[in-house]
Amino acid sequence: MTHLTHLDAGGRARMVDVSGKAPSAREAVAAGLVRMSPQTRDLALSGGARKGDVIAAAEIAGVMAAKQTSSLIPLCHPLSLSKAEVRVTPAGEGLEVTARVATTGPTGVEMEALTAVSVACLTLYDMLKAVERGMSIDAVRLLEKTGGASGDWRRP
Repeated sequence: MTHLTHLDAGGRARMVDVSGKAPSAREAVAAGLVRMSPQTRDLALSGGARKGDVIAAAEIAGVMAAKQTSSLIPLCHPLSLSKAEVRVTPAGEGLEVTARVATTGPTGVEMEALTAVSVACLTLYDMLKAVERGMSIDAVRLLEKTGGASGDWRRP
């Protein structure tokens, strides 16, 4: 795991020391689903929602969130991201959000990808809640990660 919490001898939490780790190329892909009615999904895709372009707003919010992950998740290392892409696409049950985040550094970007997806999903909910309050945010998950000492991993 990338961002483990450890306790020091005094029982206090501290960040994992990554100062001795060599930088390497790392990438993570995460996804999530906002379940909604077909009518709400179509409204979001049309760009005709009262709050404007719901899809563009969610994608931008996700990128911004990836860059702020260490401010949101305690003990998460601040990283210089070389790539953060968020895409919202139609899915049978609503809108699928996918984030791809990359860096060259001593620790992975799984938390940044998951944060990007989570905030993009929350943005979709916020911008569409006046139309449908019964939406749900589901299946936020890591799909794959590459690089680092633990190697590559893909969700089966």
